[in-house]
Amino acid sequence: MLKIYQIDAFASKVFTGNAAAVCPLDTWLDEELMLHIAAENNLSETAFFVENNGDYDIRWFTPTVEVDLCGHATLASAYVLFKELGFNGETIVFQSKSGELKVSQNGDKFILDFPQKTPMSCDIPEPIQQVFSDNLQSCLKHEDYIVVLTDESAVLSANPNMQLLQQLDLRGVTITARSKQYDFVSRFFAPSCGIDEDPVTGSSFTQLAPYWAKVLGKNKLTAKQVSQRGGEVWCELVDDRVYIAGHAVKYAEGFIEVESLLE
Repeated sequence: MLKIYQIDAFASKVFTGNAAAVCPLDTWLDEELMLHIAAENNLSETAFFVENNGDYDIRWFTPTVEVDLCGHATLASAYVLFKELGFNGETIVFQSKSGELKVSQNGDKFILDFPQKTPMSCDIPEPIQQVFSDNLQSCLKHEDYIVVLTDESAVLSANPNMQLLQQLDLRGVTITARSKQYDFVSRFFAPSCGIDEDPVTGSSFTQLAPYWAKVLGKNKLTAKQVSQRGGEVWCELVDDRVYIAGHAVKYAEGFIEVESLLE
């Protein structure tokens, strides 16, 4: 049997934020089996990690593909290590396909130390033009397309055509605008990865924080991903890194019955 936890990341209470499954492993499973587990969990991400000389190798799977970086499932994994598995150091170091990622605690928040991914202005792809033309202000890209809309209400009311967004060549699309209560708000769509709308996308803030820091002229930012579940995020730019902070709570823990598949 494999231990499994379900953690609501970027959430201060259950049923909010972004739910992630976390599976601590002694050794790596077959990649196909990890993908089957992620599909069975049917959450936006399932994280697997293995201890390696004091650090932790980590991988993330959507229900359909493995991804190179996931913020909320990394935060969820850190929660499991700090709160459930007795990690007593100050900082957890994860090794991933996106390099070294660190997570520490500050009071009741978990702080992700991720690389900055500054988006650059780009030509507007036709699907984005079709979907967001009424409120489109500008378009940038890095790992995802960053679509800046005219105002917060346009972000909240957007109902994009997923078939059109699925035609895009990058991982996903973030829509964003300035906010009255926060520095900015956002939503994230990744239909090509099996996720129509992700509730709170930690990795998207590696791109959003550098953009809004330049626009607003400040290195500390507050944000909210305004999906149906919603989640608050605090960001700070330090050198070439982005500190992304949020709360997390445990929703469930249990076991996965996969003995026959491991034989």
